[in-house]
Amino acid sequence: MRELADWWDAVELWVTQLAFGFQVVLVILVVIPVCALIAAGLDRLTSRFDSPADRR
Repeated sequence: MRELADWWDAVELWVTQLAFGFQVVLVILVVIPVCALIAAGLDRLTSRFDSPADRR
């Protein structure tokens, strides 16, 4: 677990040292698509709970 924390600290340090314009580009090209994929996956995973039960 410590290796993961060290890796994340290195990534965070790298991102914070980027110029603001590069940070914006990074968010647009990486963070937004990753969040959209996660949201679509969660939507697909939970869609079976959205439909009402069959009533007869």
